[in-house]
Amino acid sequence: MLSTRKLKRHVIALPPRVLFSLLSDSGHETTRVSRCQMLVSWSSRPVNEFVDSPLPNLNGPASVVRIQDGFNHQSHSFSTLAGTILVQARDPAKLCMEIENAIDEHRFNDAWKLFEQHLHMDGFPRKSIVNKLLTSYAASLDVPWLEKAYGMVEQAIEESKQNLLGKEPLIYLSFVLAKCGLPVPASTILRKLIQMEQYPPVTAWSAILAHMSLTAPGAYLAAELILEIGYLFQDGRVDPRKKINAPLIAMKPNTIAMNIALTGCLLFGTTRKAEQLLDMMPRIGIRADTNLLIIMAHIYERNGRREELRKLQRHIDDSQSLTDTQFRQFHNCLLTCHLKFGDLDAASNMVLIMLRKAREARNSFATAALLFPIDKKSSPGPVSQESLGHKESGGLGNNGSNKDLTLSYEEFYRDRNFLKLDTEAKEVLNALLVELHMQVELITTERGILQPTEKIYVKLVKAFLESGKTKELTAFLIKAEKEDSPASNDNSALVHVINSCISLGWLDQAHDLLDEMRLAGVRISSSVYASLLKAYCKANRSGEVTALLRDARRAGIQLDSSSYNALIEFRVIQKDTKEAFHIFKEMKEAKIPRTGHQEFEMLVKGCAEGGEAGLMAKLLREIKEEQAVDSGVHDWNNVIHFFCKKRLMQDAEKALKKMRSLGHAPNAQTFHSMVTGYAAIGGKYIEVTELWGEMKSIASATSMKFDQELLDSVLYTFVRGGFFSRANEVVDMMEKGKMFIDKYKYRTLYLKYHKTLYKGKTPKIQTESQVTKREAALTLKKWLGLN
Repeated sequence: MLSTRKLKRHVIALPPRVLFSLLSDSGHETTRVSRCQMLVSWSSRPVNEFVDSPLPNLNGPASVVRIQDGFNHQSHSFSTLAGTILVQARDPAKLCMEIENAIDEHRFNDAWKLFEQHLHMDGFPRKSIVNKLLTSYAASLDVPWLEKAYGMVEQAIEESKQNLLGKEPLIYLSFVLAKCGLPVPASTILRKLIQMEQYPPVTAWSAILAHMSLTAPGAYLAAELILEIGYLFQDGRVDPRKKINAPLIAMKPNTIAMNIALTGCLLFGTTRKAEQLLDMMPRIGIRADTNLLIIMAHIYERNGRREELRKLQRHIDDSQSLTDTQFRQFHNCLLTCHLKFGDLDAASNMVLIMLRKAREARNSFATAALLFPIDKKSSPGPVSQESLGHKESGGLGNNGSNKDLTLSYEEFYRDRNFLKLDTEAKEVLNALLVELHMQVELITTERGILQPTEKIYVKLVKAFLESGKTKELTAFLIKAEKEDSPASNDNSALVHVINSCISLGWLDQAHDLLDEMRLAGVRISSSVYASLLKAYCKANRSGEVTALLRDARRAGIQLDSSSYNALIEFRVIQKDTKEAFHIFKEMKEAKIPRTGHQEFEMLVKGCAEGGEAGLMAKLLREIKEEQAVDSGVHDWNNVIHFFCKKRLMQDAEKALKKMRSLGHAPNAQTFHSMVTGYAAIGGKYIEVTELWGEMKSIASATSMKFDQELLDSVLYTFVRGGFFSRANEVVDMMEKGKMFIDKYKYRTLYLKYHKTLYKGKTPKIQTESQVTKREAALTLKKWLGLN
């Protein structure tokens, strides 16, 4: 930030003899000056106002006399009745030429020093010099010079010199700031351009938005910018028929800009802010393309809007231009949403339908291959997600960090329609969409046919087991195996699930699954019985050991030697030597070899040693790490969200009360809907304060944490309503959580509603509450940088 003071210049020519006498009388060393005219300049304000003191005398504070001839600088200090006097030996026009030459020769340090000298002498230089400094420092791609350029812009606007700033140089500077990972100043310049009514076209600012969206703060600011710009166009406020509105219409958000902001929100987890953007789309007339349809599906899935997803499915089914990747993403979102709501029937039916269609496609492909042989060398195989990610995620890195691709200002200026920036915005959007696609885990595609991954089996098994639906789980897995036809019985999903339950100590669930398999007529591997038998022996459960042994004999299962050894050891420990001898005799008669089935032990060992992560390893990790989801919370959140969106806050309050009475704990999404609902109808600050108190008590009593979106909505309400002590509490919580806060937004909000508050002298008589409120307001102003 430049810290110079704007001075109105007055020039007085001093004869060299007078100046020499003045310096000599003050006892300072003098230097003879020739072929130059001394220029003395000071503020037109009274001297005592400028130096903040009464009229000084000769013994007063020292001032600076700077005598310059060419590039030689000498400084002398002396006392004077006139206060601070700056003596310069260079005219502004010559200084401007030197600044321009330094820029052309890329001597940025010299250019900056000369610019500062011009500020002290005559304020800002002419417009062409200022803009040349801005664009040259921007083109350097060096963060310190970018910061200096941004400081120049801030100072020029602060001193009401914004007429010196060109529209194109500011757009260029904002673009480079965003590309160099500085989203806050980049967004501030865009906001200043709009404030100055120098509207940047959407083809230009969408590229700035794209590079901002590569970082979490930038993605949040990108969403804020879309909301602010979109507000100008809501409900037909701007008449496109008027020619005067043409620059403003050119700034209107388009589908590409919306896709960029929404994808950034998804990648960095601000999905409720993304839903606000979706609500704004019809009000500004943005139509959805195929990318936007899939992005909407991701947003609805993250926020638990299952009904919205079902409505969206009609558009997906009718669309003829969806790619395999997009089709996969939508069904992944729908499947995930079914799991969130605990709808296991819908989720398992989706999996079975995919398996059946995949089997039919394989049969059709096999038939076609017999009729029309395919050259395997030339036929493209299925593209793995890993190879796709490796290939295209590199593009994201290049767009985000390869500064060599930045346009020079000359190229930028010649491209009057900003076509190159528009192309770059689309490239960054494609890279962001690839990153979003990499988050698809439940479904894959093979030759365009959807197929479930092991991850969905893991999640379904976990959900079935947690809800105690053993019979339904068995029925699902048996149907899935009939469709998928596993290579061997020992490697079936059911075997893996039972072994996982045994590893977790869920022996009753494992036994129930075995019973259901036996009743369904499924042939069961002997290794499963052996594993469960050993687990029962280890747990000292005699009754279950006897029952399982009887079931194994009825099923014709031949146990291995390790199972017999475990049984003998178990009976010996129980001092049942007769039964131990009987088991030993049975083992000898059956001629059981010493090495038997060791599949389970090998599998567990492989998981422990970090071997190949098969279905069992993934299931173990999922059950241990993931917490059970309360699907009822999603149902009630949707009800509360509906009422808040319709501004029926009394109904929303009743729904929240009912939600609590049924034992469902409200989460961040619940509170966010309530706060934004109160903010929409206005004036409900007391209600938000009560919610804030409840949120704080929940945060202190549990491990629940509140996210940036919720706290940002609460902070906005408190600043708008003048609840400054509460606002400071929210700021403290956000800063402790290292959350990004858009200070520009709150600075603007404060100036809009509280600009004249507490600007005068402090009243002599105040109540304690008035003192507290004043101190809280001043604390907030200081945090906002408004003191």
